Amino acid sequence: MVEEMEDDQRRAVLAAMPEQDRAAIESSLGYEEDTAGRLMQREVMAAPEFWSVGDTIDHLRAQGEDLPELFFDIYVVDPQYRPVGGVAVSRLLRSAREVKLSALMEPVNEIEVHQDQEEVAYIFEKYHLISAPVVDVGGRLVGQITVDDIVNIIQEENREDILRLAGVSDEGRDASVMGVVRSRIPWLIINLGTAVAASLVIGAFAEEIEALVALAILMPIVASIGGNAGVQAMTVAVRSLAARELSAANAVRIVRREVVVGFLNGAAIAVLLAAIAAVWFGMPMLSLVIGLAVTINLVAAALAGALIPMILERLDRDPAVASPVFVTWITDTVGFFTFLGLAGLILL
Repeated sequence: MVEEMEDDQRRAVLAAMPEQDRAAIESSLGYEEDTAGRLMQREVMAAPEFWSVGDTIDHLRAQGEDLPELFFDIYVVDPQYRPVGGVAVSRLLRSAREVKLSALMEPVNEIEVHQDQEEVAYIFEKYHLISAPVVDVGGRLVGQITVDDIVNIIQEENREDILRLAGVSDEGRDASVMGVVRSRIPWLIINLGTAVAASLVIGAFAEEIEALVALAILMPIVASIGGNAGVQAMTVAVRSLAARELSAANAVRIVRREVVVGFLNGAAIAVLLAAIAAVWFGMPMLSLVIGLAVTINLVAAALAGALIPMILERLDRDPAVASPVFVTWITDTVGFFTFLGLAGLILL
């Protein structure tokens, strides 16, 4: 709540707080937004390596209300207060009192205080964590993050990715009209440019379209199917990049798979569309043209959908925001060019 307040409100609220609470909040606000330092809980249960299970349980009981409100692990620390392992509370309670914590502890996944919250969420998902210690630049234990802190982050990041795929931001109900316009219009302008570029391809085949009206009727079908196939491949690629499942090590395999899927889907759709065109217009060669065009466009859509997000990621651009515009442009351009070009070669 404090970080959402205006500066004057924040100062007034902090001034009215107890000194200990104020110091904790001010320290938290000292970290950048969307980092582990801003997200972490400062209350944490730590114990030295030489303590036994009995020592730890006695300490927990003695602390009473001063214990953290929620904790799943007891972090074992060295004399410099750096975590060297962790003991789950459930394992602690099942162990004999004389057993040393050093004998029970297991390695822990440390979170650096300046790590981005999206990276933290990825670590929790990858290693199926319930909690993790947060350390400062010197490796000292300064807090913890628990799974209930991460659930909201995962939902928030997924929501942002979905909105970015549409080229919009999470404007909220209180956003101003001009603010919404400024966030959306740049991508609409870029989309206008790509649409004009695709229209220039159509214009280059004006004579072919004028000679055979069926081309104008069937042309949008080729582009539309290619666009949908491109969005499918692009969505899979963006999700894989966000989940760190797509990297340079497996990029070739992923792209190859998408191309094969695009070809097989294109061949299946080509058969259906060729049959429809044959019944509709009674021109077997027109069926051949549209079948070939659809197959080629779906292969191009698969390539574009898989490669463009990876290229944008390599260029340090958000693939969820920019990919849809470029994928649509490529599928429209390739669809129009292949269909009208093949029609000019084969039919006219």
